[in-house]
Amino acid sequence: MSSSALPFFLFFFFFFLHLLLLPPCCVCCSRHLLLHAGAGANSSSSLADMLQVTHGGANGSVTDGLRRYLARFGYASSAPDDADGRVVVSLYQSTLGLPVTGRLDAPTLDLLATPRCGVPDLQHSSQANATATATARFAFFDGQPRWARAPGHFLLTYAVLSTPPYQPLPLPRKAVRGAFRAAFARWARVIPARFRETRDYNTADVRVGFLAGDHGDGEPFDGPLGVLGHAFSPPSGQLHLDAAERWAVGDLDAAGAGAVDLESVATHEIGHVLGLAHSSAPDAVMYPSLKPRTRKAELTLDDVRGVQALYGSNPRFSLSSLSEPDTSSASASAPAAAITRSPGKKTTIVLLLLLLC
Repeated sequence: MSSSALPFFLFFFFFFLHLLLLPPCCVCCSRHLLLHAGAGANSSSSLADMLQVTHGGANGSVTDGLRRYLARFGYASSAPDDADGRVVVSLYQSTLGLPVTGRLDAPTLDLLATPRCGVPDLQHSSQANATATATARFAFFDGQPRWARAPGHFLLTYAVLSTPPYQPLPLPRKAVRGAFRAAFARWARVIPARFRETRDYNTADVRVGFLAGDHGDGEPFDGPLGVLGHAFSPPSGQLHLDAAERWAVGDLDAAGAGAVDLESVATHEIGHVLGLAHSSAPDAVMYPSLKPRTRKAELTLDDVRGVQALYGSNPRFSLSSLSEPDTSSASASAPAAAITRSPGKKTTIVLLLLLLC
């Protein structure tokens, strides 16, 4: 073997050795924890505690922990022949717009590992008709509750609280207020409603706060990158966000790994406050999952049609004015690294060090 070919041989040799011997990077492989979570995992992680899947890749079996996790979001199967969990997995896939295979394939595991809203995807009345739920796109809470207002324009007040039992705001108050102001404005643009911030938390229609762990509403939070937040159907007005998340506004690139866009989650949870349940359209704001460092705050046609079915249209709004949904990702916008020349010995050593770290 010539000396010029040696670096290439070493590169590929150590590359494949790395793949065989070292565990995959949990940051790059979102489903690693789903497949390999064990007893030594962090007890505060919902994925480690509740999504333990046996080894077997795409054919991994559904454990009791995963069944409990899916049941938390409305996916329950009473079929006597569903010992392997294919029925409940198929229900999850059909509801959220995934290819229906009944198996824990790569797209399903990736979605299970993605942070999400804590509101169940299926309401009790819809479990008996999963096909109708999956094809309806937008959905409502049971009974289609809405704010009991006279026909025409109506006003809702909202307040953001940062005193006990709520946690301190994770960002400067001006940034948090700005994110919620923009989120409410997106919904006010399409329905005959106005939203006004108030300092009187006790009389506000919508009450926003950051909370941690078990906070007394029966829906405990589970730490970073699990359940991001939840809200309750009208006329509750309760909107809770997990204080443990790394919340960010503006530049998601600068916020670092694991950052969650506050305005995107606020816009989603306000949809619940207004009476919308989860959509099966992946591009919709009301889809339950949101990847870190991703912005998805622009209402889609599915979101607009859903909320207008409850309240009617803002007379000044036209569907033709809808812009393309903004689902930008910080990682997607970053330029990809490229090598435009054959690596020499020095370059090969650097690559090997990066692979083995």
